[in-house]
Amino acid sequence: SDQQREDLRNSSGSSCAGQQQQQQQRQQWQRPPVRPARPHKPELVLPKHVPSPKDSPLPLNAHMLHNLAHIELNAIDLAWDTVARYSHLQLPPAFYEDFARVADDESRHFAWCVQRMAELGHCYGDMPAHDLLWRGAQSSAGDLGARLAIVPMSQEARGLDAGKRLAERLVGAGDARSASIVAAIATEERAHVAVGVIWFTRLCQALSLDPPSSFRAWLAALGPELLKGPFNHEERQMVSHI
Repeated sequence: SDQQREDLRNSSGSSCAGQQQQQQQRQQWQRPPVRPARPHKPELVLPKHVPSPKDSPLPLNAHMLHNLAHIELNAIDLAWDTVARYSHLQLPPAFYEDFARVADDESRHFAWCVQRMAELGHCYGDMPAHDLLWRGAQSSAGDLGARLAIVPMSQEARGLDAGKRLAERLVGAGDARSASIVAAIATEERAHVAVGVIWFTRLCQALSLDPPSSFRAWLAALGPELLKGPFNHEERQMVSHI
């Protein structure tokens, strides 16, 4: 009947509209969030407002572990954001597997820091922290080469520069257990920097770009402060042997 045909057209139109809506929702869900979920604490402040060891509400060892825990939490989010944000590029599966392993390592590092802080009677969130690391993610979100240059090759590499010095300082403060945690984390960070170097080099080769000059150009544009030392050249050199 005419009424049945009209009902069928309405039903088909509703079904098509529903499918389009579902597809749009799926596309929205696939987009990484601008910011990751964060616990209520720590309060995020400007870097200059993060307490120094002298002004910290925490003792030196807990203060250093808190800073490291914050770095590791950001590193988890940065690794997963790299997997999700560039999934549309359909890179080799090994790329996504590498960064998933990095995220797994960083979650373990975060757990080590939080556990040790608990042993010392403190918690992650007991003092303010900054948002500088996630700003690096935002500034490099639109370009895979920039992301690799800024995050694993520079921000992660800062852990190589500081790891030995922080461990020695903790030993000097009489906390050998915390020092061993910091040293173990610094050792594992070498592989994370290597992941960035390997994929950055492959990307530059695919685009017929010179890796060293491209690296410096991206840092000069998006993170010039990362070009300043001090650098632990011995640690950074070990990355090339991984």
